[in-house]
Amino acid sequence: MTKAGGKTGWQKIARRVRVPLGFVVAAVFLVFARPSWHTLALSLLLVLPGLWLRGYAAGYVKKNAELTRTGPYAHTRNPLYLGSVWIAAGFAVAAGRWWLVVLLIGMFLAIYVPTILSEENFLRGEFAGFEEYCRKVPRLWWRWSAARFDGVDASGGRFSAERYRYHREYNASMGAVAIYAALTLRMILWH
Repeated sequence: MTKAGGKTGWQKIARRVRVPLGFVVAAVFLVFARPSWHTLALSLLLVLPGLWLRGYAAGYVKKNAELTRTGPYAHTRNPLYLGSVWIAAGFAVAAGRWWLVVLLIGMFLAIYVPTILSEENFLRGEFAGFEEYCRKVPRLWWRWSAARFDGVDASGGRFSAERYRYHREYNASMGAVAIYAALTLRMILWH
């Protein structure tokens, strides 16, 4: 059932609980993780590109001010969430517990899919070109060649370090370092 503003009840709840639930999942993750040097090294193959993608996207997006269709947004509509998926998958690998992968997938489906749909409803109402954008750019998959749009200079959107700092995307890197430190400490103390 859709409420006023185009959001279902669950979409409103999902948007509110995604950050606190992330902390709860992180705590469960750290308690049950059984990392090894091998799993930590393998996890970097996903975590580092995920952090890069999130940082790259944060330097382009002007939230609620314009429909960003350049940079990573010409390849996927949700580069920030795609980067988060890669990071979460990387940490699931680092944990060395496959059931944690299932937990992270479940959290993503329950929280981020409704959040993405809610954000799309907002963007659809705010920006006339959103439907064309949806036809050309996948929701959460990577399109290898950049989509082109009439009236949008593909080179016009440039990465902005100022925007990156404004969105405080450096927090994702600091969080990743903290999780790796906690996993390393857990591995050293409990193995």
